[in-house]
Amino acid sequence: MSATTHSGPAATTTSSRGTAAERHRGRGERSRGASIALHAALITASAIAVFPVLWILFISLGPSTSWQQPHEVLKHLGLANYRFVLLHTSFPKWFLNSVIVAGATTVLGVLISASAGYAISRMRFPGHKSLMWTFLVTQMFPMAVLIVPLYNLLAQLDLIDTYLGLVLVYCTIAVPFCAWMLKGYFDTIPRDIDEAGRVDGLTPFGTFWRLIVPLARPGLAVTAFYSFLTAWGEVAYSAQFMGRDHSTLAAGIRTFASDQRADWGSMTAASVLIAIPATIVFLLVQRHLVTGLTAGGTKG
Repeated sequence: MSATTHSGPAATTTSSRGTAAERHRGRGERSRGASIALHAALITASAIAVFPVLWILFISLGPSTSWQQPHEVLKHLGLANYRFVLLHTSFPKWFLNSVIVAGATTVLGVLISASAGYAISRMRFPGHKSLMWTFLVTQMFPMAVLIVPLYNLLAQLDLIDTYLGLVLVYCTIAVPFCAWMLKGYFDTIPRDIDEAGRVDGLTPFGTFWRLIVPLARPGLAVTAFYSFLTAWGEVAYSAQFMGRDHSTLAAGIRTFASDQRADWGSMTAASVLIAIPATIVFLLVQRHLVTGLTAGGTKG
């Protein structure tokens, strides 16, 4: 009877403690089970994302037939595929062409996007809203639909198989999206700064260049990264508008595959080499990416 009498208050006390612990758990805190489930999901998602990259790197270190027999890679581990790609193919020329095109697209795309985004953010002129909608509409057309009209335009301007022609085409992809993003970022910068610049005698362009651009570095970093990736990894336009001597990396790598067979060793090695510059650019601008994306995506 005594045991029964004391068990009731003890159970009640334990239950009340558990209830109190749940009641006092912060809004941002998670239970142990929820935390384990979240980390398991994140680890799984990370493994799924990283596995293809690691697999390509692994295959590139083996013989050309290692994609059929992956276990042979460890027996013949080496850099033969990389030596072949760098010394016996046109990869260095493709790399130089890509650097020229991607660099020019990045610089020109950032300048045009920043100017357009600032003008739309600060100024009101006839066609203001129509211009913004035009930027959106241009992103709705599939790339395949635009190849023929763009080819005709470049042919009329005698820009087929030229760096300038391909850079202008890539800007038609990068500028609309980047202008929208930068417009949202410029909206977060107080207009008082523009007014202070005008009081000090700066022209509108001087205000933009000296005062606004330094404050917009996170947004410009995102714009530069997107413009660079647009030109660095694009295939369709480069393959159609550029000849063999001006092929970029993404278009040139197609030569490793034919209708009958594909040289997977060379393709995987070239893929790894292509990813290195993009990774370097990402590391250079990564500290600005989150700020630029969130500010430009939540405003305007």
